[in-house]
Amino acid sequence: MIIIKNDIEIDYMRKAGRLVGETLARLEEVIKPGITTAELDKIAEEFIIKHNAKPSFKGYHGFPGSICSSVNNEVVHGIPGNRVLQEGDIISIDCGAILNGYQGDAARTVPVGKISKEAEKLIEVTRESFFKGIDYATVEHRLTDISAAIQTYVESFGFSVVRDFVGHGIGKDMHEDPEVPNFGKPGRGPKLKHGMVLAIEPMVNIGKYHVEVEANDWTVVTADGTLSAHYENTVAILNNGPEILTLI
Repeated sequence: MIIIKNDIEIDYMRKAGRLVGETLARLEEVIKPGITTAELDKIAEEFIIKHNAKPSFKGYHGFPGSICSSVNNEVVHGIPGNRVLQEGDIISIDCGAILNGYQGDAARTVPVGKISKEAEKLIEVTRESFFKGIDYATVEHRLTDISAAIQTYVESFGFSVVRDFVGHGIGKDMHEDPEVPNFGKPGRGPKLKHGMVLAIEPMVNIGKYHVEVEANDWTVVTADGTLSAHYENTVAILNNGPEILTLI
């Protein structure tokens, strides 16, 4: 069941979303060669708690971190730890916060020092595919109009869209209906309505779209070992167009 949010609830989500955006911006400032993913996790957790909110991810189905930190060929759900970031790495940070009982959720892929041109292009295309998708996040469209726009844009560069993991509705719970694929044919799925709130999150691989889950039962990696990038925002569907709640 898709839960439609009223204006008061969307305002709560606006505040939670802004905090997530600010947390990610804080992390982008400190990502550099030599920092560990555990240090990034600590910075994020302390920042969220300082703003009277709670990290969404910590303890969620047993996940141990306050952020997901996925490096290079890791697609999503990387566990923060002792890994030291190296010059030339890329890192995808997924972050969520609960404020006043409502969720915000967003992700960014960030370069570590100087990276390859191919990695730069991957990050740029992944980010831009999100914005191609939300061109269709309006009340006159259907859900998979977003999906098709993302897939078409990504594949025009020879990259691939992950199929096994998708975006989602969001509200009081991190994962609500509907699922929001980043691939598919347009004109399908529910009609978009004022008050829907969606976490739209392209996950894009340089190589094939196939992925595997590592032995820790969390970290998802590309099956062919190629780089992957992730870009996500929480988006409210409103009568006057989409509002990105996690972009500051």
